[in-house]
Amino acid sequence: MSLYKPFLDYALDFLQTKFACTAYPIPPGCGEKSALVGKGAHQHTVKTTSYALQTDKLRQIRAAHVEGGSNLQVLNFVIFPRLAYDLPFFGADLVTLPGGHLIAIDMQPLFRDDPAYQAKYTEPVLAIHQRYQALLPWGGDFPAEAACFFSPAFLWTRPKETEVVQTVVFQAFQEYLQKYGEFVERAEPVPAVKRPLIAAAQQRYLDYRAAKDPARGMFTRFYGAEWTEAYIHSFLFPQESVEL
Repeated sequence: MSLYKPFLDYALDFLQTKFACTAYPIPPGCGEKSALVGKGAHQHTVKTTSYALQTDKLRQIRAAHVEGGSNLQVLNFVIFPRLAYDLPFFGADLVTLPGGHLIAIDMQPLFRDDPAYQAKYTEPVLAIHQRYQALLPWGGDFPAEAACFFSPAFLWTRPKETEVVQTVVFQAFQEYLQKYGEFVERAEPVPAVKRPLIAAAQQRYLDYRAAKDPARGMFTRFYGAEWTEAYIHSFLFPQESVEL
């Protein structure tokens, strides 16, 4: 079973069809990693596969896809814009664990408290969010320190049925990504004087995500601390990529 492979395939096909994508370099050792976990009859392989692209407006489109049987399926898919554009991040965390499904999809704002920014990038998404929020119940509390990194159109849910993930969540993922593609198409470079603000906002996000990555414990159990820290800092949230 590969619950989130259709999500990944759709995203890569959509972006490569819509934009002129080229390969983004994946650091050595980060392309694919496998481990044998469990004991006896419960022993199985967990595999993490990385994917990465870039365009003239998007400096890193990357995915980490984890497959470990029906009770462990993860897709972390994030798009980081280039510093010349004030585009939000696109982020999707799609997680299936023994306790159930956790779904988070958003266009994460650079400047959450700026009304003009919200009018430009959040308000056009609210109708999509409201439509799916009616079908996917709110997922509950999340850390208060994370609130500044999410928009009012944050789709956060814990569906109980896998079929809901395969249908409703998949449709929501597609619509959010399609809307993001519209933003990218229309994006124009911002004045150079504003780019340090964009760099600082991106750096805050990278610092937070690298420090608080919820997958750290899982990856450490499977692959060890050294590989995990290298993966987080060199591929998932590379710090050097926001330098002006």
